[in-house]
Amino acid sequence: MSIWFKPVTLEDCAKLDLGMHGKGTLMQTLDIKIVEIGDDYMTATMPASPAVHNPLGIVHGGANVALAETVASYAANFACNFEEYYCVGQEINANHLKASRNGLLTAVAKPVHLGKRSSVWEILIHNSAGELCCISRMTAAIVKR
Repeated sequence: MSIWFKPVTLEDCAKLDLGMHGKGTLMQTLDIKIVEIGDDYMTATMPASPAVHNPLGIVHGGANVALAETVASYAANFACNFEEYYCVGQEINANHLKASRNGLLTAVAKPVHLGKRSSVWEILIHNSAGELCCISRMTAAIVKR
């Protein structure tokens, strides 16, 4: 059974990447893309390129968190009635387990809790070799428009 309030497509996600005013977003800056939507999960990717590296030449922890919050926020918003509510990140944490220097990072967000006022999401980020690089948990506040 699907957790989405109504059917959602990759095209819907791509439109959001442009932002409310069509001038671009962090998703475009970091090249984050939603690439898969399952019945109870959403997947996003981000290149582990020098644009997201820290001075040591590895992916900046903040870039991992931006990837995690992006995929969880998109999922949270599609899991609620977006015409009456919107979701914003209220809290996020991350454990960085393995450094990444190149390739493609893949983040999968799955719900831990879907409530009336908040939702909680677990996000696992793997590198191109399939190794777990980061585990994150985000709480989204559900706000009435």
